[in-house]
Amino acid sequence: AAPFLRRRGRASPSGVDTADLRAFVLELKDLGLAPSSIGRNVSAIRTYFSFLLGENLVVADPSDRLQTPKGWRSLPEVLTVEEVGHLLEAPDLAHPLASRDRAMLEFAYGSGVRVSELIKLQLRNLSLDEGIAMVHGKGSKERLVPIGRRAVGALSLYLREVRPRVEKGRGEGCVFLNARGRPLTRMGVWKILRQHVQEAGIQKQVSPHTHRDCLPTHLLAGGP
Repeated sequence: AAPFLRRRGRASPSGVDTADLRAFVLELKDLGLAPSSIGRNVSAIRTYFSFLLGENLVVADPSDRLQTPKGWRSLPEVLTVEEVGHLLEAPDLAHPLASRDRAMLEFAYGSGVRVSELIKLQLRNLSLDEGIAMVHGKGSKERLVPIGRRAVGALSLYLREVRPRVEKGRGEGCVFLNARGRPLTRMGVWKILRQHVQEAGIQKQVSPHTHRDCLPTHLLAGGP
């Protein structure tokens, strides 16, 4: 957990909060770790903070409410086709980065990629003419994913009108960049998704992992 927390700017245990630890657990889940492995990480974190609390090195235990894999639902809380439609239409194109958000949501929904695959997607691995993308999954394995027509259109607009304006030589060839021209992080994707979930009026608990999991359900139901 230490390298992850350092990336989030947490230089000492006293600066770590529950949100940091939850983000770490979600990253482990998105990387494909088994629940047993994640559970061992959670147990180690709790033991560590229990020790720090006992030694008066921290004033509170941020792991106290950290959920273990045993508490996760066996099935994801998926969105309905109507809710997905509202979510995809939520970004207001009058906002400078809205076309990025719409392209990201359309691509994530249409391709079913993991968040880790989405944030690492390279321009050189994107073929809009052929409607496919090469993504790097777990264990550095490569796989081809389809890009639907809606996603192709949204990506084309973003790559033509927005990405060139925000890219300042720090994009590392990644497709999806933040406002400072750097590759989006996992938490950056989560913040964008949460913002548009709220704008769409969706009451369910939605995470990047939920967004990915809903794809097969809607394909089987004849959704977009």
